[in-house]
Amino acid sequence: MNAPCPQDATPIGAVTRRNWLIAGAALPFAASALAQEAPASSAASSPAAGSAAGSAPVSSACSASAATRHARDFILGADLSTLDAVERGGARFTTADGRSGTALQILRAAGINWARLRLWHTPINAADVIEGDRIVSRHGEPVGGGNNDLALTLALAKRIQAQGMKWLLDIHYSDFWTDPGKQAKPAAWARLSGKALQDAVERYTAEVLTALHRQGTDPDMIQVGNEINGGMLWPDGKTWRETPDEQIGGDDSFRALLAAGIRGVRATDRLRGARLPVMLHLAHTGDGQSGALFRRVYDQFEAAKLDYDVIGLSWYPYHHDDFTQLRANLRDLSDRYGKPLVVVETAYGWQPDNPGGGPAVFNREGAERGGYPATPQGQADMLRDLVQAVAAVPNGLGVFWWEPAWMNVPGAGWRTGDGNGWANQTWFDAQGRALPALKAFRESAPCR
Repeated sequence: MNAPCPQDATPIGAVTRRNWLIAGAALPFAASALAQEAPASSAASSPAAGSAAGSAPVSSACSASAATRHARDFILGADLSTLDAVERGGARFTTADGRSGTALQILRAAGINWARLRLWHTPINAADVIEGDRIVSRHGEPVGGGNNDLALTLALAKRIQAQGMKWLLDIHYSDFWTDPGKQAKPAAWARLSGKALQDAVERYTAEVLTALHRQGTDPDMIQVGNEINGGMLWPDGKTWRETPDEQIGGDDSFRALLAAGIRGVRATDRLRGARLPVMLHLAHTGDGQSGALFRRVYDQFEAAKLDYDVIGLSWYPYHHDDFTQLRANLRDLSDRYGKPLVVVETAYGWQPDNPGGGPAVFNREGAERGGYPATPQGQADMLRDLVQAVAAVPNGLGVFWWEPAWMNVPGAGWRTGDGNGWANQTWFDAQGRALPALKAFRESAPCR
C-alpha cells in the first residue's frame, strides 16, 4: 500500500523562518507566506491566499549585472507535476541541514515563486501497453507519469496557491506525454478532424479554465501545447512527414488548432477580469539548428497573428545545443519578437547514475556532453549559469526546473509498470535532503 501523502497530515518539523536563518539561508519573503501547507482535502484558495502569489522575493544575494527588464517579476520556477505520486510513494524531504517539511514548503521557503503543472486529457490506457513479450500495463489502468488529469491539477493548484506561489498550466492536448517526437490526440478525440477537432480544443480549454476559476485557483499563465516543434494533435496538426506518403494536416491545420486553443483561453478572460498570458513552447534541438527552427516557427506564428504573449523554450545541456547557441538564440528571440522569454524546462544530474538503480535519462555520457561535473556542485553551477544567461537578455523572464522533486519511490515511474529514470536530476538527494542547486537558483536571480 502506498504511504499517505504528507499533506494529508500535520507536516513534521514544519519549515519556519527561524529554521531557515539557522541554516544560513536568507529567507526571501514575508513570514505570512510560511504558514504550514494545508491538507489537500481542505485547502481553500481564497483571494487573500492568492494575493501574495509571485510577490518578489528579497534575497541578500542576487545578480546585479542582469540586463532583463523583468527583474522584479523574474520567475524561479519548478515543474511539480509528479508531486502527488511521489508523496504517495512515501518520499520525504528536508532542508540542506536536515529540517523536515513538504517539498512545497521547502521550495517556497528557498525562493521558488512559480510552479508548473502539466495537464493530460484522460490519462488512462486506451489499450494494453505491450513491449515485446512484456505486458507493461493493462487497458484501463492509469498511464503513470503523475496521472495528471484535471482532478489532480485542481488539487495541486490549491496547494501551490496556498503557499503564495504563482503557477503555469501546461496543457498537452493528449492523454500522455507530448514532445517533438510525439503528439498523440486524446482517445476521446480520435475520430475528430477539421473544424470538429478545433471546436473540441477550444471547448476543452475553456472548460478547464472555468473549472479552475470556480475553485478560485486561476493559473497565472497557460501553455497551449507542449514542445510543439512539429505541431500538435497528430496527424491533424503535424507539420512534418516521417514517410513520403504520410497524411498530415500541415502548417495551416497546426496554426488553426493553436488558434482554437487560444480562443478557449480568451473566452474565459472575462471570468478572471484580466488577460491570461499565453505561452507557446518549443524545444531546442541537438543539431545546431535551434535558432533556425525557432525563427521559422515563430515567424509563422507572427504572420498568422496568433494571440500569444510569452515564448517558452526547453533546453537540456546534455541533450540540446550548447550554451553558446542557447545564448545566441535567446538574444535573437528577444530582439526579433520583443516578447518575454522563459526557459520552461531544464535539468541536470547531481550524480551520473540512477540512485534507485536501473536506467537514467542523464548519465555519464550526458555529463560529458553537458560540460558540467555530475555532482551536486556541478548541477548548481549549471543552473547558475543558465539563470544568468536568461537574465542577460532584455526580455528574459525566468527559468523552470523540470521535476526537481521526482524522487525514486514506488508508484512514481515515468509510466505504469516502469521506473523513474529522472531521480538523479532532482534538487534533493536520495535521502530527500536539499542540494546546493536550490540555493544557487535564488542567488543567481537578478536583483529586484
